[in-house]
Amino acid sequence: MLVRLHTPPPRRPILFAPMSPRISSPDADLLEEAEARARDVFGVPGLYPWQRDAVGAILGEPGRALVIAPTGGGKSLTYQLPATILEGTTLVVSPLISLMEDQVRSLQKRGVRATFLASTLSSEERSIRKAAIRRGEIDLVYVAPERLNEGVSSLLAGRLALLAIDEAHCVVQWGHDFRPDYLRIGEFIRSERPPRVLACTATATPDTRDEIVRALGLPEDGTRVILRGFARPNLALSVAEVDGPRAALAETTRALEEALGSASRPVGTGIVYAGTRKLTERVADALKETGFRAAAYHAGMDGEVRTRVANDFAAGEAQVIVATNAFGMGIDRPDVRIVVHAQPPASIEAYYQEVGRAGRDGAPAEGLLLMAPADIGLRRRLIELGSNGERADEGSISRAWRLFRDLLRFVDAQSCRHDFILRYFGDEAESLGGCGRCDVCLERSKLVDDPERAERDLLVVRKLLAAIARANGRAGTVAITEMLVGKDSEKVRRFGFDKLSTFGVLADLGETETLRALRACIAAGYVGLTPSDHPVPFLTALGGRVMKTEAPNEVVLRPTRKRVPKPRGAPRDRAGSKAVAPTGASTRASNEVMSRFETLRKTRSEIARELGYPAYVVATDKSLLALAESEAVTLGDLIALHGWGETKAARFGERLLDALRATDA
Repeated sequence: MLVRLHTPPPRRPILFAPMSPRISSPDADLLEEAEARARDVFGVPGLYPWQRDAVGAILGEPGRALVIAPTGGGKSLTYQLPATILEGTTLVVSPLISLMEDQVRSLQKRGVRATFLASTLSSEERSIRKAAIRRGEIDLVYVAPERLNEGVSSLLAGRLALLAIDEAHCVVQWGHDFRPDYLRIGEFIRSERPPRVLACTATATPDTRDEIVRALGLPEDGTRVILRGFARPNLALSVAEVDGPRAALAETTRALEEALGSASRPVGTGIVYAGTRKLTERVADALKETGFRAAAYHAGMDGEVRTRVANDFAAGEAQVIVATNAFGMGIDRPDVRIVVHAQPPASIEAYYQEVGRAGRDGAPAEGLLLMAPADIGLRRRLIELGSNGERADEGSISRAWRLFRDLLRFVDAQSCRHDFILRYFGDEAESLGGCGRCDVCLERSKLVDDPERAERDLLVVRKLLAAIARANGRAGTVAITEMLVGKDSEKVRRFGFDKLSTFGVLADLGETETLRALRACIAAGYVGLTPSDHPVPFLTALGGRVMKTEAPNEVVLRPTRKRVPKPRGAPRDRAGSKAVAPTGASTRASNEVMSRFETLRKTRSEIARELGYPAYVVATDKSLLALAESEAVTLGDLIALHGWGETKAARFGERLLDALRATDA
């Protein structure tokens, strides 16, 4: 039963012609009333300019709008607010029942007459809600796309005032959470002709926006597109290459420990995304062993279990969720301090939507994307596998592979990662000119004290761009790379590249690093690729200016990318820990510290062997080094060190401290 907890301000009726796609522009009084309702009903101090534009487009001309705003940015208010003003019922198409429940619960607490229809309701409860809708007692109804053709139009009986489509990227066949029924929303719009239509999504490139408008059958010249800035400078984005799943697991554990601190009293919470259900469970189990309250979440789990996990996370009972992309829509915890992608997602749109769940409170947060060589083959197999278990059609495979290649360019980026994303989404107006926090910007900051390296990078980039210009669209990246390093190959001779002045100009860089530099120039927008099955590089206008030194070079060429080796690729102790000497401070450590460190490693191996754990679960090398360099003598001292929380200290601390005491005696 619906309960009105308080009476909202009197509704100002707006008359509309159900068969007309346009209504008159809202006057200033109406927008002022919208601002008042935002304060009085929804508890927000005022509308952002982009929200005001969206509400104005719906209440006035053109009655059609597409809103693109980051996750957690306030998109839902752009249709919930008009629903409290319009005479009639607002119908919201939403993909997740849990999201509907949360939003309806919140709206009812504010006195808004809202409900949802879903298969999880009993037949009696559905009948009660439908009767209330028929009587015109409901202002806002949430439904899944599958229910649009189940008598919804007869329920509304000509009272449909606004149709809102949440997660509108799903109407695009290769969208992040493709649902076939989303493609039929356009048919519903054509048959019902709602006077107002609002589509919302968190991430959409210019091409995707156009496709959404076409799929919904909205007029291209009569649909207001409202783009809210995508810049999230509080997120420190980084990419690390790993050698395989075990290294990805170790790096994930390290990143969570650094970002959240003690597992017993973490500062905030974290989300880990993986590409397969098996990996989500494996990572979740490993994190539990370190003391984190972690839980797996994927579509193969029972629905009740998934709901319980999501509720535990929302209530703070679970510190870390390890999930496939099935987890995330409607998640609104402001204190997510880190999002780790243990495997790369399907696209930049999926990545930015998922990583955007970190730092919604505006405080610093991290996003770490891990990439292993085998991940590319895994993604290709997932792309080729259709929803019915058979091979997908070639058109879908081609589109999905193109989106994943865009993500690979992000991985290869050696210019600011935030600026790369802003360019990708067509939001260059908010370009940061370098965020100062991503891994590339931090690397670039070192060039201030190393002008020789900056000059060397510029020279490499200019030589590479000159080679692209001289190739004149005749060959792909492999042939151009071979030309640059001076390789005597059949391709190079066939295209006549061995006769060009750029032949061999990057021989000292080597083939691997030259190809990496070429990919970095593609990611930075200096080099474009033709939209064909075999893309051919070409020089862009920006690349031409950089080549002529008319524009600054933003690409930082790192001799070697950060790479996390797989544990089994290095000498190992009997407990399974890679026997790698610690870096950084350890290279300057005294013989005494190194002796203490080796004692700790030996003791860790004994503990791990007895318990059947991987050695890094007991303690990472970095944590052991912190202990070896310290003067810790009690568990309280140990907890204050890097990587040591109360749980780990209680389980393993005394034995490690005893080993140090014996060594120091």
